[in-house]
Parts: sequence; structure tokens; C-alpha cells
Amino acid sequence: MRIIRGKYGRRRFDVPTNITARPTTDFARENIFNVIENIADIEGADTLDLFAGTGAVTFEFLSRDCRTATAVEKASTQQRFIQKVAAELGATNLNLVRGDALRYLEGASQSFDIVFADPPYDMPGFAEIPAKILGSRVVKPGTLVIVEHSRQHDFSTLPGFFDHRAYGSVNFSLFRVGE
Repeated sequence: MRIIRGKYGRRRFDVPTNITARPTTDFARENIFNVIENIADIEGADTLDLFAGTGAVTFEFLSRDCRTATAVEKASTQQRFIQKVAAELGATNLNLVRGDALRYLEGASQSFDIVFADPPYDMPGFAEIPAKILGSRVVKPGTLVIVEHSRQHDFSTLPGFFDHRAYGSVNFSLFRVGE
């Protein structure tokens, strides 16, 4: 895993071979972060990475000086890897939550400035996840929500949808919660 830009930019970490996550490709991550940086202030933002996997998106937020980064990951292998990388970086503003991302949404009381979600593409109920995020307490007026998905999904009819980006087979739908 490579952190692309920011204070931790160009740092590389060997991902354990037994990780079950499908990490966002460097190419797609670099491009979507270029988009995010042009429409939102990451510096000083409270960020949430649902279905964090290797934590690559979380570490991009941290590298770009977000105020806090919350990463939600269910698998213990991935969680241990995220903890290890955070310790190596000395990232003290990371809140790592071990648990199911959808359950986290149901019980969350904190709202965030930027929410990124990369659920497993084959997850049952995948098509309902963006609406669940948009209807949860993790969003507030002005929150930017980015959902990674395959090309077979179209979320353009959901409230707040304003853009779709595709980088190879990786697609992102972007939402801005109403003011």
C-alpha cells in the first residue's frame, strides 16, 4: 500500500497476504482525492472511512492533515494492519472502530465533514448502502459523501447526488448533503 500525497506521501507498507479486502487502486485513489481536494477542505476536517479495509483512504485523509479520521473495519486482520501503520506513522488523530460499518451507522452520534464508503461489491444489500449513509447521523448539512462501487450501480437519483467518476472499473458517486 502506498500513501500518495501529503505529509506521509510516498510511504509504502506491505499489506499482509491474508487480508480479505479489495483495496482501492492507487490510480483511482489518486484521482478521487484530486476531486475531493477541489471541492472540500480536508485539512481540519473530521473524516469517516466506512469499510476501511487496508486503511489506505484513512491514511490519505491523515496525510492531508484532517483533524480526525475515524476508520470502521470489521476484520481483525485489516484492523491490526491499520493499527500497525498508524503506529509507524505516529498518527494520533485516528479513531479505529472494530465493527460492522452498517451497525456503526445505526448507532453513530457524531457527524463528519467527509464520509468515504467502499463496501465489498458483492455485499448483500449493497444498493441500499448510499441511502443508509445519507439517512444516518454521520452526515450533517454540507457533508461530502463518496461511495465507491462497480459500474453496475447508478445512484444518481438519490438526494444530494452531484457527480459520478469512473477510473477503469472503479466508480465513485459523490453526494453533498443539503445545507
